[in-house]
Amino acid sequence: MEKKTTTSSDCLVRSADSPQKPPPLPILPIPTSRQLEWQSASMALFLHFGPNTFTDSEWGSGRADPSVFNPTHLDAAQWVGVAKQAGFSCVILTAKHHDGFCLWPSEYTDYSVRSSPWRGGRGDVVAELSSAARDAGIGFGLYLSPWDRHEPSYGRTVEYNEFYMGQMTELLTRYGEIKEVFLDDAKGQGEKDMEYYFESWFSLIRQLQPGAVIFSDAGPDNRWIGNENGTAGSTCWSLFNRSSAKIGGTDPQYLRSGDPVGHDWVPGECDVSIRPGWFWHARQAPKSARTLLDIYYKSIGRNGHLLLNVPPNSSGLISEEDIQVLQEFNELRRSIFDENLAKSALLSASSNRGGMMNNSRFGPENVLKEGIYSYWAPEENQSDWTLHLRFQEKVKFNVLQVQEPIQLGQRVIQFHLETLNNGEGWRQVINGTTVGYQRLLQFPMLETQELRFVVDKSRGDPLISYLGLHVDTFSI
Repeated sequence: MEKKTTTSSDCLVRSADSPQKPPPLPILPIPTSRQLEWQSASMALFLHFGPNTFTDSEWGSGRADPSVFNPTHLDAAQWVGVAKQAGFSCVILTAKHHDGFCLWPSEYTDYSVRSSPWRGGRGDVVAELSSAARDAGIGFGLYLSPWDRHEPSYGRTVEYNEFYMGQMTELLTRYGEIKEVFLDDAKGQGEKDMEYYFESWFSLIRQLQPGAVIFSDAGPDNRWIGNENGTAGSTCWSLFNRSSAKIGGTDPQYLRSGDPVGHDWVPGECDVSIRPGWFWHARQAPKSARTLLDIYYKSIGRNGHLLLNVPPNSSGLISEEDIQVLQEFNELRRSIFDENLAKSALLSASSNRGGMMNNSRFGPENVLKEGIYSYWAPEENQSDWTLHLRFQEKVKFNVLQVQEPIQLGQRVIQFHLETLNNGEGWRQVINGTTVGYQRLLQFPMLETQELRFVVDKSRGDPLISYLGLHVDTFSI
């Protein structure tokens, strides 16, 4: 029999015909579908609105006459339009704040829009905003304050919890799909003792709005980041132990950083107001667009979700000066992040899952595709986890963007970026810890033709879904 010679092309055909390597096993915990949707949305707009808007207050007493609430030019479509044009994917309304005044006509109290002159007592802010959000194709969420300074049953545990769940049921059954329910334990000193049946509330929300994420200090879906300045920890895990957290009594540092050995997936939400107060006050001015950009780096850029409060004014509109800042903020982000300089690089990797000849599914080129569902995966049981970028000519940049495919768990513990200096070898530019859904790192402007992104430590094999190099000439 004639001996057949094997050629390199035969090897390539065999490699192409060989079975694909399956994706790696996830490393638990991993996010639910509703958490994935929430995390990918990145930013939501908080809308603090109510009698406080008209009384120049932050925490209303619950004794303000309902007649003070009369936003004669209220336009929920304007609120939603401002949010959408500025790049926000959801609006969350304070349906009831601590004063107990309801922005919908609740059947359980007369302290609501029904008793106000607005719309002749027939108005419903929740209905108008939910309809506007639905028409615009963005999400809608609600805050229903547990603390109620008006309701007489507050302080009588069973009676008030029944009252509260009755109001929650109204909100979750009348206004279509709810994307987020925001809860807290805010209460002034010296107020009545009150036990909130949080677990019963959570169960009710799951029953009536199974797609909604639930926010509180302790989750169950997303957690408070431990401050109201919009800043996550420089190390920020979505991993968390709910058993170590108590609503209203969790260590702020634990909230900021999460837990590298946590058993639950509870990512951080970073809330902050565009103004000094949470409600609109005529004497206050909004933060600058550059300040918002700095908050963006320290929230979304640290594996967080940004919840920016933009309070409507007493006419029922978002103020022009706030709109101007939001437009500038959006333009800054687009100017920085619309172009990824890494796309002009020739990429290679220390290894690919399934081998270099079977790399189409897990190859390094995947890190230039937007989204988290394609990614680079190294070969198993390796200690060198490196992405190598070579450019035809030198590039200048000062921002690094990294993402992980979090549907398979949060893995990266430590990484660094290094550049090749002519005649001097490799030099570290910057290092970081956690990545998660998104990490943004800033550093002095760098000019180079060759880079390496190196994962130094990881929970299992690291996976990288996106790598971006950007230029920011605006930051403070």
